[in-house]
Amino acid sequence: MQHAALVKALMLATALLASTPVAAEIRIIQSPGGQVGPFLDLFEKVRESGERVVIDGPCLSACTLVLSIVPGERICVTKRAVLGFHAARSVDRRGRFYAEPEASDAVLQAYPGPVRDWIGRRGGLTSRLLLLKGRDLAAIYPRCR
Repeated sequence: MQHAALVKALMLATALLASTPVAAEIRIIQSPGGQVGPFLDLFEKVRESGERVVIDGPCLSACTLVLSIVPGERICVTKRAVLGFHAARSVDRRGRFYAEPEASDAVLQAYPGPVRDWIGRRGGLTSRLLLLKGRDLAAIYPRCR
């Protein structure tokens, strides 16, 4: 059952990224997040490819790991970009969520300094979704050209 969910999450993550080989970029148009593992694998491949990442819509939860893996100079945002952050959590066999404070700390420390600072000014990573967008986001990442 977990394997099927992992495969589904990886397929979803892959489907949410549109590659444009001529422009050598990956465009994130809508990602609700999901399991961390598939996103880590995907963004490691993007980092190794040298491609630029265009965030052009919601990039929530595990999708925001792109900020930790792909160099910041290869990330740009559009006016539609929204980054959504929350504390790490896992699901038990009964479908109940539980906090993963050590994982939350590790993820927070992996984010670039300006992102960490923005999260800190809003109370840190909690179960509440923090949305980074608009001018706040454009102050950290350049607008795409």
